[in-house]
Amino acid sequence: MFSKAVISFALAGSALANVFITSPVASTTFTAGQQATVNWQDDGLSPNLTSFGASLIGIYTGNANQQTLLQTISSSVDVSTISSVNFTPDGTIGPDSNEYFVRFTSINLKDATNSQFPAEAFSAKFTMTGMTGTFNATVQAEINGQSTAPIGATATATGTSSASGSMKTISTSSVASTSGSQSSTSTSATATKTGAAGKVGITGVTCFVGAAASLLGAMLL
Repeated sequence: MFSKAVISFALAGSALANVFITSPVASTTFTAGQQATVNWQDDGLSPNLTSFGASLIGIYTGNANQQTLLQTISSSVDVSTISSVNFTPDGTIGPDSNEYFVRFTSINLKDATNSQFPAEAFSAKFTMTGMTGTFNATVQAEINGQSTAPIGATATATGTSSASGSMKTISTSSVASTSGSQSSTSTSATATKTGAAGKVGITGVTCFVGAAASLLGAMLL
């Protein structure tokens, strides 16, 4: 079952101002079943990675207003002490497509402009190949309804992570959520009941989280 995140971008913001995702980028291709890596660094702006702290990392598709969690990469990674995560993309979460992106959701840090929402960060959209799944009608409608406020940062990081000397890479097992007749794939990670900005329903849990659309980049086109 898809973890569905319906997003309301009524925020301005600085929520995306600290995690600069250096991989994947628009030219990245991940292949199902083969190890892939998500990398990030501090962008030199406030708040820093220490403030962003423990985060949910996942693969999503959708647009700037509506997004669906397809695969949980990690339910909790401290972005101030870890600079990359290795994982294996699940081929059943969708088709070959360039409509995928990675989103970080801080578990503790709130959005600077609206404290009911957590801070978030988005990668550029990238390609996944070797896929065997499909997007159901709801997800495809999200993709087709792409907002003019895009996902993904285009700014260049201006600073160096204060923890760069000690940051390291970890490998995770992840949880994939699939739709329709597709079956869910679960390994050692536990599905996280958090999601995108707005009203989120994941395995019966509803919560409110947020994102700052003004700092989303131009890679949704």
